[in-house]
Amino acid sequence: MAATHEVRVGRRTVPVSRPEKVLFPDDGITKADLAAYYRAVAPRMLPHLRGRPLMLERRPDGIGDRGFMQKDVPDHFPDWVRRVELPKEGGTVTYLLCEDAATLVLLADQGCVTVHRWLSRADRPDHPDRLVFDLDPPDDDFGRVREAARRLHELLDEVGLPALPMTTGSRGLHVVVPLDRSLPFDAVRAFAADVTGVLAARHPDRLTTEARKKARGDRLYLDIQRNGYGQTAVAPYAVRARPGAPVAAPVTWDDLEDPELGARRWSLADADLLLKDNPWSPAPRPRSLGAAADRLRRLGLRPAADR
Repeated sequence: MAATHEVRVGRRTVPVSRPEKVLFPDDGITKADLAAYYRAVAPRMLPHLRGRPLMLERRPDGIGDRGFMQKDVPDHFPDWVRRVELPKEGGTVTYLLCEDAATLVLLADQGCVTVHRWLSRADRPDHPDRLVFDLDPPDDDFGRVREAARRLHELLDEVGLPALPMTTGSRGLHVVVPLDRSLPFDAVRAFAADVTGVLAARHPDRLTTEARKKARGDRLYLDIQRNGYGQTAVAPYAVRARPGAPVAAPVTWDDLEDPELGARRWSLADADLLLKDNPWSPAPRPRSLGAAADRLRRLGLRPAADR
């Protein structure tokens, strides 16, 4: 097994130690393969990462090992890696900021399979510029996910909010709403709760906002828990720690009409396909939630702030 493989990334050379180490044993995917994927998709992925604190899902011994989630930047990371120190209860955390392709390759070298990003940027960490609805099915029936996504899309259209869908590479789908950062997390989360409350009330046999798994039955869970300070969501184009190395992939609303579409439709081996088109371009203009909250009122729901 080669000791180190040097990867040239822009102006930097990043060493990848033990490049032949297998991280996905069922597929023979190595650390070098992971680094090559992240180097390839960096132009498409970095705009979704820059300026955002990250949570690192590290599997240095491969995905068969439980691995661990890491917030703090390791002390041994090179000086050129960007960092930001942010408050937490009782102290601070120094998070990593991924500003360039070299950092992505470095993360792959460290066995970071999946990158999870904050929904806000480091310069205004309390004010998100993304709202995420996580459509979490009770099983692997992605048809139910597509159905829920269409219904959520219709409701968001009713209140005037453009949204972007993304397969998670796991089981479900994320629906992402770009925001103008005018509201803090608490207000954004309250609005998201109102939206999912309306949707679940319209389709009580199919959808639920019940956080307790035992209370959901076979209904799809409309999860808004990621919309909070310090919470994260899987980043677009991130590889998931599952057999086959599936990828969280942005899609279009028309793609959801394809019955063959699933949460794990694309994988690490599909870098060229993922780079061929940009489903989220042109990106919708970030919006305020004020007008949307007024429209929810007209649908018969009082926003949480009025209760």
